[in-house]
Amino acid sequence: MATAERYPDTKDRPWLDPQAKPILRIEGLTKTFADFTAVDGVDLEIHRKELFCLLGGSGCGKTTLLRMLAGFETPSAGRILIDGQDVTRAPPYERPVNMMFQSYALFPHMSVEKNIGYGLKHEAMTPAERRDRVTELLELVQLQGFGPRRPHQLSGGQRQRVALARALAKKPKLLLLDEPLAALDKKLREQTQFELMTIQYQVGVTFIVVTHDQEEAMALSTRIAVMNRGRIVQVGTPTDIYEYPNCRFSADFIGSINLFDGTVESVADGRVTVATGQAGPLVVAHAGAVAPGTPVSVAVRPEKIAIGREPPQGAANTLQGMVYDLGYFGDRSLFRVRLGNGRLVSVSRQNERRGREEDRPVDWDDRVWLSWSPAAALLLTE
Repeated sequence: MATAERYPDTKDRPWLDPQAKPILRIEGLTKTFADFTAVDGVDLEIHRKELFCLLGGSGCGKTTLLRMLAGFETPSAGRILIDGQDVTRAPPYERPVNMMFQSYALFPHMSVEKNIGYGLKHEAMTPAERRDRVTELLELVQLQGFGPRRPHQLSGGQRQRVALARALAKKPKLLLLDEPLAALDKKLREQTQFELMTIQYQVGVTFIVVTHDQEEAMALSTRIAVMNRGRIVQVGTPTDIYEYPNCRFSADFIGSINLFDGTVESVADGRVTVATGQAGPLVVAHAGAVAPGTPVSVAVRPEKIAIGREPPQGAANTLQGMVYDLGYFGDRSLFRVRLGNGRLVSVSRQNERRGREEDRPVDWDDRVWLSWSPAAALLLTE
């Protein structure tokens, strides 16, 4: 199903409105270093008040793209337009953009309030107006009373908020954040994600966040651009990216997934039967056109698969195997089931009830059945 069909209301999704004007337009942006292409012909539109994530692994080009937006790198080709103005060759200080670095880059000899107000020194403001702006930002990031402290007297999360306040001080049109939560521990990172979302909503500034953390991108963003080898392979909402990946790379990069390679055997009544050597024939609900004999992959997320000791009744897709690995994560359990041909299939199950190890419905070395509906799987042709 197309994005526009699932989300017909464009009020809060301006990217679906053909009349909406993006605040940032990137056209054919390319950056080469000697014989290496870091960013390869990127086209992208980002709208006002979005919290947009550039997601990809190390070396995919996401930080180079961000640095070109900030003006720290000069594109080899292409254009960058902010609010309709071409800023491709403009220096950083002439762009309505600010950047928050992964290291936070706070001045250790300055107080919190002086760090936040540093960029306001050359603005057309009175000293009283600058003080008011700093006070406003301290309240925004919930650091009232911390103004006189130095960065070394703050926790990691507090330093992160000081860096954010400083980046917002000059009211940029775009705020660029390079791995903003990477230095925080897991629990604090999860808490700070919601704080960052709240602050972004309050100030209404367009945020562009670079991250390699899939869960962080899913939690934070209005939309995500998945990057691979300098190119954007898919752009969509977190739901689009996770539930409807457009290729094997997106499917495999975001979360966990089981991929079964095969060829289309038959197509009838919106269902495609795929012959696979790894799992036998599999049935997928698929609305698009696909011809018999086409090489495809059947993709199914671990949480979409049911697992049990008894054969399922009436299931279109069933596999049998033995529990080879079992990981307990508190809220869920992850099983790796070895099929008769040696193939491992990942299955995730929510731990809905409290219990001890001996109370598990499925355990190590159990013979089990796996099953899922045709609608739970995807057919990937790329």
